[in-house]
Amino acid sequence: MIRSMKKLCSKSNTVHENELEMVLEVSLPEEKLIKTNTNTATKRWQHLFNLVRPQKDRAARWLTTLSSIDDGSKDKQFMYFLKIAGSSFIPFQVQLDHALSLPVRDGSIEASTAKYIVQQYTAATGGSAAMNTVNSMYVVGEVNMVQGEIKEDSQDKTRGKDGSESGAFMLWQKNPNLWFMELVVSGCRVSAGSDGTITWTQSSLNPSQSSKGPPRPLRRFFQGLDPRSTVNLFSNAVCIGEKLVMNEDCFILRLDTSQDILKAQSKANMETSHHIIQGYFSQRTGLLIQFEDTKLVKIKSTRKGCDQYVCYETSMESSLEDYKYIDGVNIAHYGKTVTSVHRYGQGGNTRWKIEETCTVKEVEFNICSLAADSFLPPPDVKNENQEL
Repeated sequence: MIRSMKKLCSKSNTVHENELEMVLEVSLPEEKLIKTNTNTATKRWQHLFNLVRPQKDRAARWLTTLSSIDDGSKDKQFMYFLKIAGSSFIPFQVQLDHALSLPVRDGSIEASTAKYIVQQYTAATGGSAAMNTVNSMYVVGEVNMVQGEIKEDSQDKTRGKDGSESGAFMLWQKNPNLWFMELVVSGCRVSAGSDGTITWTQSSLNPSQSSKGPPRPLRRFFQGLDPRSTVNLFSNAVCIGEKLVMNEDCFILRLDTSQDILKAQSKANMETSHHIIQGYFSQRTGLLIQFEDTKLVKIKSTRKGCDQYVCYETSMESSLEDYKYIDGVNIAHYGKTVTSVHRYGQGGNTRWKIEETCTVKEVEFNICSLAADSFLPPPDVKNENQEL
């Protein structure tokens, strides 16, 4: 996989890296790659593990993995694509501190139908009473990633799949809007978090940096891990039809990101044209079995006198399976996410794909003594909202 990714950007490496910097919202490293302070990361994990002593022994192997990785073992291109697939954000704010209440009020038939479908989903995942008792959670899971087909339209070349890469992730959340995630895949580390004010990302090759605009939730929450977030997210959706997905008749709920939100998340030379989210809810069980979002980013050329744009269209499709009850809340314990990126415009067309399978190993709710300072951003994080 690494060899293929090197070839992907070899001909216009500088231009593509500048574009990827804007798409991923992280600063690119200097000529000498910047490494993460592994000791600091390990101390953070040790502090979090101490807060859940009953699970400490079962989670010890994950801490060993995280503290012994080789931060410089993989190519930086793999890190960029891992960041897209592993720690992407959703453009909406989810108010987790609000009690769940979804009355089907007067409105359009599409909006009223969507609220009714979300009510059925609420019941299928344990009910509002069970969800409203949850104030924090942690999740441990295994992941396996493999690069799919790469196609360069301008050269009419196609490359097949490369070897798979294995790893693990840990995710912590506390209401409202406090969360921290770390993902390690084959020696590459990606972390992200929110302290309720700043949403930030970091990797073993990049310094920390916040995302522009209000804090946003992690996409991984909506891969069956946090039904409460899913209910809040789709509370303002509309029903646009039905579709057969994974041999299940499903209702399709859709959310279109408003222009105000898109503008708040855009930058000087980068425009987010649209970000569309769709959820597929089984008519038989009421559960969410597929979650999709598509994002189009336009980046203006940095060349003087050039008004051309390069476009990146990122599509992510997550299939959710193996729902199991944990303390009365129904959680998906297995999922597969296919991330497709299409770059077109100046410099030709290129498509690539990454597939991830995820198996949840541990889930716990209402973690005692989980303090807000566990979710503080790294010292070097840059708050772009203060520069507006």
